[in-house]
Amino acid sequence: MPLTPQEADRYQRQTMLKELGEAGQERLKNSSILCIGSGGLGSPALLYLAAAGVGKIGIIDPDLVDLSNLHRQILHDTDRVGTPKIESAKARLYQVNPHVEIILHEGRFEPDNCLDLLGPYDAILDGSDNFPTRFAVNDAAFFLKKPLIHGAIFKFEGQVTVFAPHLGGPCYRCLLPESPPEGAVPT
Repeated sequence: MPLTPQEADRYQRQTMLKELGEAGQERLKNSSILCIGSGGLGSPALLYLAAAGVGKIGIIDPDLVDLSNLHRQILHDTDRVGTPKIESAKARLYQVNPHVEIILHEGRFEPDNCLDLLGPYDAILDGSDNFPTRFAVNDAAFFLKKPLIHGAIFKFEGQVTVFAPHLGGPCYRCLLPESPPEGAVPT
């Protein structure tokens, strides 16, 4: 689907880049991603995905906006404390870019729903904060042959990597075959 005149105006600074151009912006518009988590890792990623013009953004996060997290969960604000994070995220992302479609998935990302959740999306962004979810995300992405963007943070350090074993690269389990024992990794 081509860019509307309003979208062409909005993305003008991006489409001026020869590496992206209008064709690249149209690819972004026609792409989709599911973001698992809208907290410390998902917040900045979701803001940039919407601002860049990714056409369809799915969000799954079972938590509520909490005052003690606002210093790092920049997608949310004080007025939304106590509301579901996915609702808060949707409202904020439409303020950033009304041209994107936001799809909310209530509940948790779990082994019994993961294949259905990931199926409609082109890529997956894992901003979760626990190993069972990370392994479930990896396994589903692996079997569905979808690229997985993985983020992790500890204190002042962060990591981002892309796993695409269907294109010849490793998967999350290639680097970490089993979940560490309970208590072995700091929160």
